[in-house]
Amino acid sequence: MIRGAFAAALTPLRDGGSALDEGVFEPYVGFLADGGVDGILALGTTGEGILLDVAERRRAAELFVEAAAGRVAVAVHCGAQTTADTATLAAHAALIGADAVAVIAPPYFPLDGAALESHFLAAAAACAPLPFYVYEFEARSGYAVPLAVVERLREQAPNLRGLKVSDKPWEKAEPYLLEGLDVFIGAESLVARGLEGGAAGAVSGLAAAYPEIVSELVREPTEARSEEADRLRVELDRFPFQAALKVVAARRGVPIRPDVRPPLRRLTPEELERIRLP
Repeated sequence: MIRGAFAAALTPLRDGGSALDEGVFEPYVGFLADGGVDGILALGTTGEGILLDVAERRRAAELFVEAAAGRVAVAVHCGAQTTADTATLAAHAALIGADAVAVIAPPYFPLDGAALESHFLAAAAACAPLPFYVYEFEARSGYAVPLAVVERLREQAPNLRGLKVSDKPWEKAEPYLLEGLDVFIGAESLVARGLEGGAAGAVSGLAAAYPEIVSELVREPTEARSEEADRLRVELDRFPFQAALKVVAARRGVPIRPDVRPPLRRLTPEELERIRLP
C-alpha cells in the first residue's frame, strides 16, 4: 500500500534544459530518500513532465526507478496531451517496475465527462494491475475532474486506488476525499487538514528540495510544522518554481544544474540574490 510523504521530484536536465542529466538521478533520489520521504512522484508538474517528449519521459522514468532501488516508492506521472501517449507511458511504467501511475486531465481542451472517462480508463487499463491514481489539478489542466467521473472509474477500473489532489483552497480539495480511495494532498498548507480528513499522505513540490520538512509534517502534522512548510512554499512561489527548487536543491548539496526545459526559464542573477532560504 502506498501512503505517506511523497516528493514531487525535479527532473535533472542539462544543456540549457534540452537533455536529461542522467548522472544526477541517483544522487538526487538518494537525497530525497535520506530526507525521509516514502516515495516520489516522477515527471509531474514539478518535474516538467508535460514538456518532455515520450522517449525522454520513458528514459527518465527508468532512471528514477533504477535510482530508487526499493529505497522509496516511485509513482510515475504519465499524463500527456493525447490518450495514445498517456497509455504508452502508463504501460511503460508498469513494465519497468514502477509502484504506481498517476495521470492528470489533458490540458488545453476542456474535456467533458465522457471524454475524460474514456481517457482515464485507457490509461488505467494500460498499466493494470499497477495502482492507478487520478491527478486532479484544475489550475494546470484548466478544468476539474468531475466527481461523477471518479465514481464511474471506480466501477470500471479495478486498479483505481485514489487521487493526487493539488487544488486549493480547502473547499476545492475536500470533495475528493472519497471513502475507499487513497487521496494525496498537493498543497502544503492543506496537508494537516487533509490528513485529519482521512488523506493517505501528501505529494509535495516543496519536498523536491526540502524532503525532511514535508516528511516530518506528514508524520507529525502540527500547526508549527504546517506554518514552516507554508512559509517556505510562499517564499519559493515568488520565483519560477521549478527553477527555484533546482537552485535550492543545489545549495543543499544535490549536484543538479539550474537548467529547465523551455519555455520555462532559469532564475535571473537578481532572483538568485533574493532567494534567502535555510
